[in-house]
Amino acid sequence: MIARLRGRDEIVFFAFLSRVHAGLAGAWWLLIIVRGVLPAVLTILIGELVGAVEQSLPLAEPLAATGTVFVLIQLLAPVHAQMCGNLGDRLADRLHTLLGEATSLPSGLAHLESRRLAERLAVAQDFNLGISGPPMSISIGLITGGLVEFVAGLAQTAVLFTYHRWAALLVAGAWLSTHWLLRESSSWDRDTDDVLAAQRTAEYTYRLAVDAPAAKELRIFGLSEWTVARFAAERRKLIDLRRQATRLRRRPIRWGIVVLVVANGLMFWSLAAEASSGAVSTGQAVMFAQATLGTAALAFGGINWALPPTAESVATALSLREVMREAGELPSEGRSAEGLPSAGIHLRDLSFHYPNDARPVFNGLDLTIEAGRSLAVVGVNGAGKTTLVKLLCRLYDPTGGAVEVDGVDIREFDLESWRGRIAAVFQDFLRYHMPLRDNVAPLGASEEVIVAALAEAGALDMVDLDTILARGYEGGTDLSGGQWQRVALARALAAVRLGAGVVILDEPTAQLDIRGEAEIFERILAATRGMTTILISHRFSTVRHADRICVLEEGRVAELGTHAELMAAGGRYHSLYTLQASRFTAVNGDAVKTEEAGA
Repeated sequence: MIARLRGRDEIVFFAFLSRVHAGLAGAWWLLIIVRGVLPAVLTILIGELVGAVEQSLPLAEPLAATGTVFVLIQLLAPVHAQMCGNLGDRLADRLHTLLGEATSLPSGLAHLESRRLAERLAVAQDFNLGISGPPMSISIGLITGGLVEFVAGLAQTAVLFTYHRWAALLVAGAWLSTHWLLRESSSWDRDTDDVLAAQRTAEYTYRLAVDAPAAKELRIFGLSEWTVARFAAERRKLIDLRRQATRLRRRPIRWGIVVLVVANGLMFWSLAAEASSGAVSTGQAVMFAQATLGTAALAFGGINWALPPTAESVATALSLREVMREAGELPSEGRSAEGLPSAGIHLRDLSFHYPNDARPVFNGLDLTIEAGRSLAVVGVNGAGKTTLVKLLCRLYDPTGGAVEVDGVDIREFDLESWRGRIAAVFQDFLRYHMPLRDNVAPLGASEEVIVAALAEAGALDMVDLDTILARGYEGGTDLSGGQWQRVALARALAAVRLGAGVVILDEPTAQLDIRGEAEIFERILAATRGMTTILISHRFSTVRHADRICVLEEGRVAELGTHAELMAAGGRYHSLYTLQASRFTAVNGDAVKTEEAGA
């Protein structure tokens, strides 16, 4: 029972506040109590003031005390509001850190490509977006108001105890039952598939609308209104799901009204009777009547509507770190990969399927990549080229077979040691909103290394090393797609100069023209000569220069050999190469693109 209570989202939320900032959380709780008690103190003082007037006693002290408490009530509210904003901002900052750790610290990718975890992540991020509830800084203020009212209701109940115990229990019980009934009538299940799917879609379309990467396509294809409409539709779906769920729970409200009428009617009838008989004075009657009205705060205070989504976001964010670690973490042994491979990389009887998809990408793949030589991998879309890169980088582990480096399963290597041997350029490489030097070497490197890498990539004279590569910053600029691709290549070449021995290029020149591609590939081969290089590309004018070419089909090696050998064999590679070559026209010995299709 106790363990179940401690596991409730609300308890987890309140416990976490003290971990965010113990002093601020303590002051926040203290002001909740003080602000809740002060209205009851004011009720008592008003009763004494009326009594003093009734008995013609001096009014200076009761007036001063009443005024002081009233001013405190007014002053503490804005002070508490500022504190709530501060605590909410600190809490949001801590949650951002937790989510950043949960998503980025696991060494693999499975946790980021899980549908269920993606939905839970959308719930956890809602504290910032406010799609199903208010943002954190506002939520803390709403939660605070509810707690202050609840304490105020309890304090007013304590005043009623000085009248009659039965009266305090009757009125407080009536309002508490109403509070429970109101809460029951407004609660809804946020963890259903419909709710999670609607929230995730709403968040996604919101990001499409406000983030820059999608801006061009949304405008060119006339999708701006469509995107906003989709967001609005999914947001309305969330509201409708909540309305439908709460509508089914509204019957108890009628019983709540009956209980309130009876309980408060008895209380005021008793108070009127005793005031008429002289059993209580006028001042006491005023005090107890005001306390009876003040006890109503029990119904509207406490755990209000803002707490469940806020507590759920916090609890989900706290739990995601462990859950994502379990889903995405890859075991790491202590063996060093320094200087490897010296013989080669062997994909032995390799099988793999993604966690959310039982269909195999590879089923018995066998391929040897010789150390110190270049291998190009080609194939139609869906052949498994990018998945092969993920396995070589050990972003996933195979579901069967092994990736062996000099005869050793890469799972036996220290993960950081193996990845330290790899320099990679991916299709979706990052464009850091940072200076050029940090885009080339984010963890730092000498200027000599950075300049040499830029020169090898043909990107040396684009902008100054300290220019921020993003508009919107002072002195910042943006680059063309081809220029960015050269920067990404320079990043990999800098890693080679810093010790990497395996170079993986996944469509490294997709945004360059034919001449630019040929130039860059010649630079890459020159810079990585003697290293193990794996090139993924759909352009056969590029891959023909590799030492060997592998044709992947349906997760298996269909053909393997040099360009000349594969052309002479007249098989699949010959067909693909001929098809693509027919769509280029030779003019004065230079390749000029007339029509291109990916192979």
